[in-house]
Amino acid sequence: MAQQARPVVTPLAIAVLALLEEQPMHPYEMYQMLIARREDALIKVRPGSLYHTVARLAEQELVRSEGVDREGNRPERTTYRITEHGRAALRNRITEILRSPVPEYPIFPVALAEAHNLPKEDVLALLRERIGHLEAEHGEVGMLIDWAGERKVPRRYTIVLPYLHAMIGAEIAWVTGFLGELEDGGLQWEDFDQATGTRAAKHHHHNPWTVETHSEPPPTPHARRLARPPRDVTGWHAAAVLPPSSGTSEIGTPNP
Repeated sequence: MAQQARPVVTPLAIAVLALLEEQPMHPYEMYQMLIARREDALIKVRPGSLYHTVARLAEQELVRSEGVDREGNRPERTTYRITEHGRAALRNRITEILRSPVPEYPIFPVALAEAHNLPKEDVLALLRERIGHLEAEHGEVGMLIDWAGERKVPRRYTIVLPYLHAMIGAEIAWVTGFLGELEDGGLQWEDFDQATGTRAAKHHHHNPWTVETHSEPPPTPHARRLARPPRDVTGWHAAAVLPPSSGTSEIGTPNP
């Protein structure tokens, strides 16, 4: 008998399974909860993709339908419950991610690596604008941390918040330092023709980041070690509590 393929648990699937670990829900309730808890800052949350994810989890028997209900003239809604198979898949996926770093390919480093294709003044203006967005985001996460502290939410439910706060702060610090280096001329930049926007030929220098027969190539990074098979993780439950968007009500309570 062929071995059943291991289910693929995407970031959105992790969030769905974690919600159903708390209690049975229908997809629209899941969507409302994810938005209220600001989890859209961690994963891309769209109604269509969420419904598709729930359907796929049901096909994989990680969740099961528990019944259909209707409120007034609203469409019928199917309530789902996590299965034991789903609970094991959730725990194993979290275990894998926590254990071994993997390349995530964020998009900002790509633009940063190719920023030399823009005039210096443009790069300065764009990164100043980025810092403004980052500072606003940094402040919002700080408010979430304060909100959780004032309500004495156990830290195990909100440990991602100080992580996000630190990562955003680190990016602000690095970009600010890079801006200073670019502004004071500490970092050499190519010149661009203001009229045409093209790179000035006399300042178009040879790029040593190429592998040529007459030069030593850049060092090759070591491949990441493959993750070990996941261990069985027991005694875990996902019950994150974050403030709703309005700030006027609390949605969700940690399991005792």
